[in-house]
Amino acid sequence: MTIDKEYFGRIADTEVYRYSLYNERGYHVVDIITYGGAITSLCAPDRNGSYGDIVLGFGSLEDYTSNPRYFGALIGRHANRIADGRFNLNGVEYQLPQNNGANHLHGGFRGLDKRVWNAKEEEENNILHLSYFSKDGEEGYPGNVEAFVDYRLSDNELSIEYRAVTDRDTIVNLTNHSYFNLKAEGTILKHELTLNADSFTPVSADLIPTGEIAPVTGTPMDFRDGRVIGSQLGLTAGGYDHNFVLNDWDGTLRSAVRLYEPTSGRVLEILTTQPGVQFYSGNFLDGSFIGKNGAPYVKYAGLCLEPQHFPDAPNHPNFPSTVLRPGEEYKQTTVFRFSTE
Repeated sequence: MTIDKEYFGRIADTEVYRYSLYNERGYHVVDIITYGGAITSLCAPDRNGSYGDIVLGFGSLEDYTSNPRYFGALIGRHANRIADGRFNLNGVEYQLPQNNGANHLHGGFRGLDKRVWNAKEEEENNILHLSYFSKDGEEGYPGNVEAFVDYRLSDNELSIEYRAVTDRDTIVNLTNHSYFNLKAEGTILKHELTLNADSFTPVSADLIPTGEIAPVTGTPMDFRDGRVIGSQLGLTAGGYDHNFVLNDWDGTLRSAVRLYEPTSGRVLEILTTQPGVQFYSGNFLDGSFIGKNGAPYVKYAGLCLEPQHFPDAPNHPNFPSTVLRPGEEYKQTTVFRFSTE
């Protein structure tokens, strides 16, 4: 196997590179850039064996640095929203940037998605190792945090392993923000989604969890037996942007999501060690971003399925904790598995 490396652009005096990974059959499958550790391309075959790019993305660094929608990026230090940008840890209140109305979103104005990561190839195992050192106080977070992300490609799987350590009590919640469209064109409204979740976390008008863990039964959030995404999307307030509580969470790797696109026959299964999955249906895409294929990314052009801990977790003691302390290791794994039917 080989991993190709090419220059992708420059930010100030820092060069940004794109790495291309190939599967065991020699097909070019995934591209990752060191800016934000973003997946810029991910190709999978349809039922006829024809490869298509199933993630939204761009062809230039400038498009990534100028867009606010986190296309393909690694997210942290704390993914999702934190109410009013505030949390209390060890009796100390911390104020984070309020970059989403009154709230903090995805690590702030310059979260991990807007940093240039260090990269090292491990060709014999088809792994791209990324690392980033986040200094104490960066975007308001306490502690020096070293973050490590490994992208590993096998014949039909892309796995992402996240690790982090700190020298001071802090909070960490990492994920990837790829927008998927298994048809490789159009919208995701006819995709069929299955979620292994009996419950979800209801939110306020500004998408902050109320603290309740509510059953999905009888609501548009019930994807347990599979549901066409567009079938009840209109019954939600503005579309799906909700955290689903995965069943029987014990920190081990298990199946959480199945996404199927009937025209192409592509299937995406997501396995994760995380307790939740944020399902976002691309509600804020508005056609102002022009993608790799020259088409505008309109509303619902892609969807995000982000395994992570729950939104606003530091402010809800009944949610799984995102606190990381010295001597501990944050470690999570997510696997994207591709097939057809």
